[in-house]
Amino acid sequence: MDRRSFITKAALGGTAVVAAGTLAAPAYAQGNQTLTMVTSWPHGFAVLDDAAVYFAEAVTAMSDGTLTIDKKAPGELVGALEVFDAVTSGQADLYHSADYYYIGQHPGYAYFTAVPFGGTAQELNNWYLHDGGKELHDELGQIFGLKSFLAGNSGSQSGGWFRNEINSAEDFNGLKFRMPGLGGRVLGKLGASVQNIPGGELYQALSSGAVDGLEWVGPWADERAGFQEVAKVYYTAGFHEPGSGLAVGMNRDVYENLSPAHQSIIETASLATCHHNLSLTLANNGAALGRLQAQGVRTLQFSDDVWDAFGTASAEVMDEFMDDELFARIRASFEASMAKSSSWISKSDGEYVRQRDRVLG
Repeated sequence: MDRRSFITKAALGGTAVVAAGTLAAPAYAQGNQTLTMVTSWPHGFAVLDDAAVYFAEAVTAMSDGTLTIDKKAPGELVGALEVFDAVTSGQADLYHSADYYYIGQHPGYAYFTAVPFGGTAQELNNWYLHDGGKELHDELGQIFGLKSFLAGNSGSQSGGWFRNEINSAEDFNGLKFRMPGLGGRVLGKLGASVQNIPGGELYQALSSGAVDGLEWVGPWADERAGFQEVAKVYYTAGFHEPGSGLAVGMNRDVYENLSPAHQSIIETASLATCHHNLSLTLANNGAALGRLQAQGVRTLQFSDDVWDAFGTASAEVMDEFMDDELFARIRASFEASMAKSSSWISKSDGEYVRQRDRVLG
């Protein structure tokens, strides 16, 4: 059976399960409940684990302690990149992760974290909450027995850490570089040897020479990870993650057996986490960047020629998945929403910031 047939039949099966569920109301669990949440982040990881902690604490607070989250770091139950399978198999109740780690399950998952030359954090939220993104996330989750929500956003992520400057696109040829998602496939088109390494292993990979460079999140998270001790060239703008969403994926059977009140709490806590996490990150990135520069880090921007190469390779990567009907619908929906949002934001916020910086120096 080919992959597209599997996905189609799985989607039909998921729909059948939902339809069957309307015949009899689920037996809601009674009393206090604890859900096991596996995460892709070590305890204390800036930005990413911050989002997981905030979500878990919000669920407990809003439920007055009747619903609690037992948060597991990588290695405590499963590995960092094994959380998707743990939840779909029933080994855990829910995960907190970045859904673009799971493009191997379906490439459409990239859109619920970030895609090359995609939306900013605000544009992602606009699409998700008001232009069909949430419904498409749910449709995708049904294939795998998940109920999914956005639950965090790290804003625009940096272009990455390098030992040497990138003066042309040819400098990526043969470079061992860590970048997950579809952005990693773009660098592969430019000749890089791309690796997807969990966050908790990145410092060792960079310091040992297992990778020549990497991207992680942004100044605050990167400073906490200590990358400035190993590399001194830091590109502050990247093409790959202009507004990176984080996600909660919950075993659908577990979700449907929660009370309506607890279901609402899960969704509301996820939404609150998006807003809190983005502002937390942006409030700390500027000061962290200053500290990095004080430690000898050189902050650079890719040349226009390199950006052009990113753009050409990105279009090739995105087009490779267009034979998948669900991916094509997700992409069309996302791009239509992004264009609509950008048509105003660029003429309002964008122009204001440009003029503010010019006037205030």
